[in-house]
Amino acid sequence: MQPFFQDCFHRLQELDDDTVRAIEGFPQEALDWVPGPGMNSLCVLVVHVTGAERYWIGDVVGCDPSGRDRETEFRAQGLDAATLKKRLDDCLAHLRGVLEKLTTEDLEMSRVSPRDGGKFTVAWSLAHALAHTAAHVGHMQVTRQLWDQQQQAQVASTFTLSV
Repeated sequence: MQPFFQDCFHRLQELDDDTVRAIEGFPQEALDWVPGPGMNSLCVLVVHVTGAERYWIGDVVGCDPSGRDRETEFRAQGLDAATLKKRLDDCLAHLRGVLEKLTTEDLEMSRVSPRDGGKFTVAWSLAHALAHTAAHVGHMQVTRQLWDQQQQAQVASTFTLSV
């Protein structure tokens, strides 16, 4: 793999590691918990991120259709941490295969989006996938913090009531 694409892959790995840290050790209830209106659960975010990465890097850059159903990603629930981690691992393995085939000359090449027929360069598609994933990893980290704070508040409330 050329150095540029190796760097992209390593950044995707780091983001996946951050994602795993956000979901590890969480009970199913926490993975499906929605912090508030207009927000998503950790389960939804992981399913959406892997769907988007697979789309932008696999479908668009790699010209390898996945049959992605974006709307379904936002209804995901009931997937445990091990299943979500496997989804991340499988996606990353596919992305590695796509990135291994690219050269820096490919960065300027245009690709057509199977979803809407839009034209995007390989460079734009890779940058978009990384930025999109990074934003949602931040959402996952905040969701985990909110869950942890909620649980701590419940424990403190229970303790106060029993004293």
